[in-house]
Amino acid sequence: MTRARELAELGAVYDSGALSNRNMIINGEFAVSQRGTSFTMASANMYSIDRWLLSRGSSFDWQSTVTQSSDTPSGFSNSLKVAVDTASTPSGSQNAVLQQRIEANSLQRLDYGTSSAKTCTLSFYVKSNKTGTYCIQIYAEDGDKANLIEYSISSSSTWERKTITFTGSTADAITNNTGTGFQIRFHLGSGPDDHASASSTFQSSLAGFRVTSNQVNLFDSTSNEWYITGVQLELGTEATPFEHRSFGDELARCQRYYQELPFYGAIAQGQTTARNSGSFVSFICAMRTTPTSNTKAYDIDIGDLNVDFTPIMYTDRLAQGIGFRPYRNAATTVTRGDTMDILSGSGDPRHFFDAEL
Repeated sequence: MTRARELAELGAVYDSGALSNRNMIINGEFAVSQRGTSFTMASANMYSIDRWLLSRGSSFDWQSTVTQSSDTPSGFSNSLKVAVDTASTPSGSQNAVLQQRIEANSLQRLDYGTSSAKTCTLSFYVKSNKTGTYCIQIYAEDGDKANLIEYSISSSSTWERKTITFTGSTADAITNNTGTGFQIRFHLGSGPDDHASASSTFQSSLAGFRVTSNQVNLFDSTSNEWYITGVQLELGTEATPFEHRSFGDELARCQRYYQELPFYGAIAQGQTTARNSGSFVSFICAMRTTPTSNTKAYDIDIGDLNVDFTPIMYTDRLAQGIGFRPYRNAATTVTRGDTMDILSGSGDPRHFFDAEL
């Protein structure tokens, strides 16, 4: 599609919404992947490509390899690919779900809980050799309700663009905080106990993982693959062309939820007292909340003892993580001015800071 045509299409559906920052999805074209480019999904929920969570219901081991792929429709560079490693059939209330959780304070434009609650449109590109009906849920944490909408993959191994429109909730406001507002759930397989009727309005009966009885099982063959990219959630009843952001812009958005820092050496601030600490280390950007971390610190003067330090995470008045200081609440032979080597607990030179929803 030419740029002139994109602008023409955008103008055709533009009403009073923003021309930029209209996409409420972060990393919808899967360009940023700080944790790596290949992930093995088995026995636990896990984040993969930035902001995208691989979820399971009722301990379903949907044994697959999830990768950042270069197989894309025109105009994109990356997609998320799910390749089935072991054939299986979900039973009971077992589920396999790819989802993104959207921060509540990013959804205030929707005016939920008022008579002006906005209609939204979700659009994306999808490809699979497993054709048939798939299901999507939009779950609203405030109110504990969701909708359930079907889409179909019609042509095998062919990129198709899908659009899904759903009405806003006049009953349940989205709290303006740093918690979860929406979960955008893409279902890939489900057991029969979670079958329900489709609905484009929010229903309390659809709050848990739910699919219609038409949902295919992607995991019935090790030859099955499923790809997605160009995921966009925006106001209105029409899908506009995908909003491409710069890599730097997308990376900064992702680092609010997850970031890695390289090896650091800090200067000891304490002396041989019960409260030894190193110099303050700032995060790349303020995080959503105080993060969890794999970081540990050791004083090189202690030699083979490798006395363990714990990082103290600091927050500002908005309760956003802004950095940390290596700290030990016990007497050691630390002298002011000594160098403290800050290491990960596993010996990995990277330091992981996780503030995901």
